[in-house]
Amino acid sequence: MGIEKDIQQSKFRNEYHKAVVNLIYTYNWVTEKNKQIFERADITMQQYNILRILRGAGKPLSTLQIRQRMLDKMSDTSRIVDRLLKKGLVKKVICETDRRLVDVSISDTGMQLLTEMDQYHADLDGILANLSEEETKMLNHLLDKIRGSE
Repeated sequence: MGIEKDIQQSKFRNEYHKAVVNLIYTYNWVTEKNKQIFERADITMQQYNILRILRGAGKPLSTLQIRQRMLDKMSDTSRIVDRLLKKGLVKKVICETDRRLVDVSISDTGMQLLTEMDQYHADLDGILANLSEEETKMLNHLLDKIRGSE
């Protein structure tokens, strides 16, 4: 029965409607599981995403560059960066190409936090523990196809 049982709804207009509701419900379910993981580190998913972007870049980035790489395009990148700055997880540096601008880089404390959080990867992967690797590949393919980025 699946989603019908979970949300106590027995009828959908059609399979497309059911699939969209299932995606929304599953998004919320995964988000809640992720929140539990990130609460251990006192960090939000958006903050984690920014720290990973900065670590991966290996150089300071502007907030615009960070925003372009973020998963959540609706986020207020500047506000999130300011919160990371208050926690000492990032630092602002003068832009090398334009001294009037400020870029953001990950601090040593931010690097240390990410290193500690790397051990949570098994927990994150565990969200999909009910799927085989082949099913996970198919899921990725279908989700890409839905967004038209196949």
